[in-house]
Formats: sequence, C-alpha cells, structure tokens
Amino acid sequence: MSEALPIRKIIHVDMDAFYASVAQMDNPDLKGKPIAVGGGGARGVISAASYEARKFGVKSAMSGRLAIKLCPELIFVKTDFARYSEISKQVKSIFYDYTDLVEPLSLDEAYLDVTENKKGLPSATLLAEEIRTRIFNEVGLTASAGISINKFIAKVASDYNKPNGQKTVNPEDVLQFLEDLDIRKFYGVGKVTAEKMYQKGIFTGKDLKAKSLEYLDENFGKSGRYYYHVVRGIHNSEVKPNRIRKSLAAERTFSKNLSSEVFMLEKLEHIAEEVSKRLDKSKVAGKTVTLKIKYSDFTLQTRSKTLPYFVSEKAIILETSKDLLYQDKLNNSVRLLGISMSNLNTQPNRSKASEAKKKSVSVQLKFEF
Repeated sequence: MSEALPIRKIIHVDMDAFYASVAQMDNPDLKGKPIAVGGGGARGVISAASYEARKFGVKSAMSGRLAIKLCPELIFVKTDFARYSEISKQVKSIFYDYTDLVEPLSLDEAYLDVTENKKGLPSATLLAEEIRTRIFNEVGLTASAGISINKFIAKVASDYNKPNGQKTVNPEDVLQFLEDLDIRKFYGVGKVTAEKMYQKGIFTGKDLKAKSLEYLDENFGKSGRYYYHVVRGIHNSEVKPNRIRKSLAAERTFSKNLSSEVFMLEKLEHIAEEVSKRLDKSKVAGKTVTLKIKYSDFTLQTRSKTLPYFVSEKAIILETSKDLLYQDKLNNSVRLLGISMSNLNTQPNRSKASEAKKKSVSVQLKFEF
C-alpha cells in the first residue's frame, strides 16, 4: 500500500440475521427453526430470515407466498421495530466503550474507527473479538466483523465468516485479497452491474483491475471511478460519527391493489400521520415532499414538490401528497404508496468525536492488526 494514503484501523460490525435472531432470543421455542420476519398475508414481503430459513433459499425482500413454497415449515413472526431499536442501543453502547468514532449504517451494523481507541490496544483484531464477545454475553446475540484499513474492505470482510465470525485483511494482504475477490462480493456492485461486468469478462477483482479508468468511466459512468479506486485498495471515506439524516419516510403495501385516487386518500392520511410523528420524534422538519407509487406490475414512480418553508405538520404533508397524487394519471393499479420528507433542517454537529476523527486520519505508520 502507498504510504501517502491514510491507513486506519476500521472494524465493520454486522449483527447476524438481526431481526430474526431477536425473535428467536425473545421466544426460545423459535430457536433452531426456520423463521421469517414479516411476509405474512397474501401480499406480505419478508424483512429478514433466520439462517435456518436461508438454507431453503428464503431471503429478505422475497414475497411470503414464494418463501412458504421454498420452505413449507416456515414460521412467520411480526416485525417489532421498538424492540430492534432497544437492542440496537445496547449494542451501540458497547461500541462507545471503545471509540467515539462510530458510524451506524442501520440498526444492525456500524463502522468503528479504532485507530486510536479508548482501551489503548494496538490490535484491531483483538478489539473486534472482544466487542463480539461482549455483545454475546451482554445482549445475547452473535455478530460478525471485518477488520481492515478502510471502510470498503472492512465491510466486504465482515461477510466472509458469517455467522458469528470475523476476518482481518492486513495492509500487506489488501491488494491480493481484492484481486482474488469475486466481483459479486464488491460492495456497491449489484446484481445488474455484476451481470454487465460478466458480459465484459470481468469476474474477479483482478479482471476489474486490468481495466483502465477511461474504460470504466465509459462503461459504468460515475461508478467507474469508484470501482477503479476500490480495487486498488483506495477508499478514503472516513468514519462519520455524526451522520446527518437526509430524509424520513413511511410507506404501506396494500392487501388489494387500488385503482382509483379516491380509494388512496384514506391510506395517504395514515401515511402522512406516521411521517409527521417520525419528524416530531426526530425533532426535524423538511421542505421537499416526495410521493412514492409502486404499481401492480412493480414499476416505481416518484413525484416531488419543494415547499418554501420547513414543515412537519400532518395536514400540510397530506395536502401536498394529495396534490402530487392528482398531478398525473396513474399508469396502473397501485400496490404501494409512500411519503418521504427530504431537504431537512438538520445541521452538522461538530463534536469532540469530529476532532478525534481528524486526528486519526493522519496516522500512516505500521499497525498491528
């Protein structure tokens, strides 16, 4: 690795089948059984699946109807976001015992910069082991971890030895690790992009590395430069402990498709009320209202309007959403409606953690991983 680049010690912690594992922890009768969180009913979509269910091919975003065909013994449980949030806070409190540089990505995963940590320990590998052990002992769940010099490699590595495992990619092993990596394992390469890369003879990191920046720009647009750098171990994004919320949303999938705007107004009222509650709880307001419409053929459409002032009141959100609904004719019957608020009045929160972050970026010497 080039000494000109900042070398950090980054841990990516990812809880194992989080929603499903919480359900199994809270109900011992579900342990060892194939379960799916959400997905119940004729139109339900699965939020998460236990590892026992995954063996049958059941996975998140799959319809409950298909999942039950794959696994006839599948048990459906309801989502419980209040409980997930409670458990997530317990896990994050453990993280903060080691560093203030914690960047949560969701309820069940986060980046930790432990270049300079509160324990004063030089080994990020041993820190990750200790953190995972504490999560198991204090919370009752297992977690996996990836450890390396930047966020990209750490996230890829955390998926290697799941569940309940970890992988360290040392600085001297980074380039070989990336060259050997299946292109589908690259974070940011989705199914469609992977198929496109296959068609162009790109199957591994080594194949990707052989392509010039010009070639990648031409064939993959703005993402081309990202692919060019990450396959060379270059990813300078810092762990951001004060991530600023950019949007807030709520949506509903209907048991029967709706074919008229009139039938959708009642649904929109409930969604607008939920968005307003979430805005108030987060103590934010927004200017841009976006209406999300998913049709029965699964095509997606969004319509947006930016107001001249910040709002969080249900009435204004609802009226704006109604205007957007009537803005154009519907293309088909509708299976889902959603409302999101963006252009929020959030401001950067400068803290001691931010100063610590700046300090950690400048460290470029040898590390014990």
